[in-house]
Amino acid sequence: MNRMKRFTLKAMRGPSLSALPPAFRRPLSALPAALLVPALLGACAPAATTTGTVQASTPVSGVSFYPQQSGLAWSYQLEGEDAAAPVYTLRSLGPTVFAGQRVLSFQLTGRGADQTWFRTVGADGVRLLGIRKPGVNVRLDPPWQEYPAEGAWRVGLAWQGQSEITVSGDDGSVQKRGQLNYSYVVQERRTVQTPGGRFDVWVVTRQISDTVGGLFPATQQLWFTPFVGEVRSPEGLLLTGRNFTTRSGGQ
Repeated sequence: MNRMKRFTLKAMRGPSLSALPPAFRRPLSALPAALLVPALLGACAPAATTTGTVQASTPVSGVSFYPQQSGLAWSYQLEGEDAAAPVYTLRSLGPTVFAGQRVLSFQLTGRGADQTWFRTVGADGVRLLGIRKPGVNVRLDPPWQEYPAEGAWRVGLAWQGQSEITVSGDDGSVQKRGQLNYSYVVQERRTVQTPGGRFDVWVVTRQISDTVGGLFPATQQLWFTPFVGEVRSPEGLLLTGRNFTTRSGGQ
């Protein structure tokens, strides 16, 4: 059973979330900005008013070691770009069904990107069953081991595996089949500072190869903090904000 930390929801930090032109090919919603609505009715015009955005929220009483609760949200920006640049938003959408299995879904949007990951989280860690983009569905069998069991983390930890990868269209027609090989190594543990705060992270190097045309970059580095999530994603996105605060793991 996953350990839980109490946390409080708060407003997302970082730049405003606005609709943007496509500019990002890989992983990674834009919300409309508040609108100023003037109304002129005859000679006595009322003052302009500001309306908020229409949103839904899910109350959450705790966050797990591998954050997965419905309603959690994170904002990211590409490492090295202008701090005023628009953000990508990752949201935990909660339980769904993928390939006949009950999974958890996580959706990344922003700058025209729209990608959803389907995962299971259990005593053995985090496993990725598939990915969906508009018009493209990727299934991994057996599931890809993304993260180890909670108690396994240590410098020098390594794991690897192989999955059959199937790429299909929205109509179910298979476009490609092949093999995917992955390996991970935990390089170190260190403290980092990002626009989203100061974090104690595990630094992990991930290497991937496949026979379906290189769906994923060959080598990436990611940073993970328990009860917070990815502080740096494999795609080079740095955490700039989140809508929850844990009592430990980050500030």
